[in-house]
Amino acid sequence: MINKVLNVDCMEYMKDFPDNYFELAIVDPPYGIGADGNNKSDGKHGGRKAHDKKEWDSKKPDANYFKELFRVSENQIIWGANYYPEFLHPSMGWILWDKGQRIKQSDGELAFSSFNRALRIYTRNRCELLKEGTIHPTQKPIVLYKWLLTNYAKPDDKILDTHIGSGSIRIACYDMGYELHGCELDKDYYEAQEERFKKHTQQAELFEFSGGSVC
Repeated sequence: MINKVLNVDCMEYMKDFPDNYFELAIVDPPYGIGADGNNKSDGKHGGRKAHDKKEWDSKKPDANYFKELFRVSENQIIWGANYYPEFLHPSMGWILWDKGQRIKQSDGELAFSSFNRALRIYTRNRCELLKEGTIHPTQKPIVLYKWLLTNYAKPDDKILDTHIGSGSIRIACYDMGYELHGCELDKDYYEAQEERFKKHTQQAELFEFSGGSVC
């Protein structure tokens, strides 16, 4: 099963794929709101550690990105789509991740979906990230991606992610047997998610080898 991420620009990456090559793209592009690090932890965000300020969220993708994304994929789930509605068509199938806490940060995050189905809400406390440990300032939980795959992907679908970030979707696809193709431009994030994925697969192989019991 293919599960591969390249350290390349997403526009360069997508140009090599034919039209509608992917059955589903699940992407989390920059929102253009400066949420790209906090340099130090203030202890008010669920205990999440600090992340270096990198400036990658200083601007949002342009029309060319969305044109290419829609070209290579049959269906799309796009996080942060409320920040670029001008590039999207009307859809009833929006998704809300309810983060399960009512604190200073947003109560949830919105995603556009191309599916012609009712809006759905998935509730999972953002503290789920404490279990995983964060390597990216806008990291999303693995369980969130597993919920998306369960409810929106079909068996044998090829999945695309143009901004892999922490690699949560990569782990979800691996665990659920989906083929994943992805890219990440930032070298630090790319290397961090590679290490995270390697550790996860090693643990999974050890668990399988031990017959499903903890040694």
